[in-house]
Amino acid sequence: MSEMAIGMVGLGVMGWNLALNIEEKGFSVAVHDAWPDPVDRFAAATQGKAVGAFKSVAEFAAALRRPRRIIMLVKAGEVVDKTIAALLPHLEPGDILVDAGNEHYATTERRTRELKIAGIRYFGMGVSGGEMGARTGPSMMPGGDRAAYDELAPILTKIAAQHADGPCVTYVGPGGAGHYVKMVHNGIEYGDMQLIAEAYDVLKTLGGLTNAELAGVFDEWNRGELESFLVEITGKIFRVKDPEGGGDLIDAIVDAASMKGTGKWTVQEAADLGAAIPTIATSVEARVLSGARADRIHAARHLPGPTPAAAPGDRVELVAAVRAALYAAKACSYAQGMNLLRLASDAYGWRLHLGELARIWQDGCIIRARFLGRIKAAYDRNPGLANLLLDPSFGEELAQRQGGWRRVVAASVTAGLPVLSMGASLAYYDTVRRERLPANLTQAQRDFFGAHTYKRLDREGDFHTDWSALT
Repeated sequence: MSEMAIGMVGLGVMGWNLALNIEEKGFSVAVHDAWPDPVDRFAAATQGKAVGAFKSVAEFAAALRRPRRIIMLVKAGEVVDKTIAALLPHLEPGDILVDAGNEHYATTERRTRELKIAGIRYFGMGVSGGEMGARTGPSMMPGGDRAAYDELAPILTKIAAQHADGPCVTYVGPGGAGHYVKMVHNGIEYGDMQLIAEAYDVLKTLGGLTNAELAGVFDEWNRGELESFLVEITGKIFRVKDPEGGGDLIDAIVDAASMKGTGKWTVQEAADLGAAIPTIATSVEARVLSGARADRIHAARHLPGPTPAAAPGDRVELVAAVRAALYAAKACSYAQGMNLLRLASDAYGWRLHLGELARIWQDGCIIRARFLGRIKAAYDRNPGLANLLLDPSFGEELAQRQGGWRRVVAASVTAGLPVLSMGASLAYYDTVRRERLPANLTQAQRDFFGAHTYKRLDREGDFHTDWSALT
């Protein structure tokens, strides 16, 4: 038991299933948890397998092959710090410690610097795919020391989701790059989910589709260019009956969405880097607004406006328009996320390969989709692409779909149906493609009240005007 290939600390849902995945792929695994009960349950569930379950940190560390390779899957923040503190006395220079939770990248960089003093090679690795992904093959985004990744790669490439383009894992970059990429992945996930929710709302409220009809629509979409994990499970959700009573379960769920923080981090980081991500930002805002349910119920009785209702018209045409709107808005969301990654790569010197990131998201993760193969191809053609929408194939597709996209947004606004993210995507597209914006007035205002200066179209330099003297 002193030569186990890898260690797993944390036997929650993700750690439990990832440990089973590792053992199933032919690697011996030692496991440990701060609580004795999950250790006992895991030992009982894995009798006869190449697994060692340890309640003692010292015995756990002693069981591992040198240099030790340890993955932590525990709650981000203070729990990770406590876990590191418990492990550190039992580690040696050269050992590799991997945080596979959803940690903020700056915290990962701090821990990397601190542990380097002790000779510990620290990794922040984003893991996406949920419980099923951990068990059968997730998408993984490790960032840290390159030589340490090469030592981990024989295990990671086997336990990752397997796609025709290769295992869904790659070396992302140094420091906190892995957790940063996972953060942006989650921001894109927020946008995807909100866009799908808005498409559902338009079809149900303005189109009058039943849950059974919605299930059929999403199933059909999943056989075409919108094929993805989230579209697939959406079709399944509409078919589930309420086990606590009559009707469909979807209609019994409270309309208030929760979030754990990665979407908010993405928006904050985008603001710091000067990256426009309106689709992702509005998806976070939509969750915030949904959470204020009592306030919405009160406001519904007092604020005037149209009452959204099914409108007469061709439902087949509406479904086609919503399909076009969802695809186009989704393209804008990914364009925003990839642009944020491009700017972060430049700012932090990470040298991220955007096409490679799209490749590892094609399977195993929550945002896996057919769509990502086309994103990979776009960045393979032009690694320096400033905006995904400028790839000729994407530009052509949005041109073909924007008629339906505009009709859906316009009809929703007229009917009083909020489409925060779908509308934000359209506004982003129109802003990006517009040669001149009204920001000249904004600069004039800033110069008027704060002497912030402005630039001119017809000459170089910074200018200030005494606006009051000229009015």
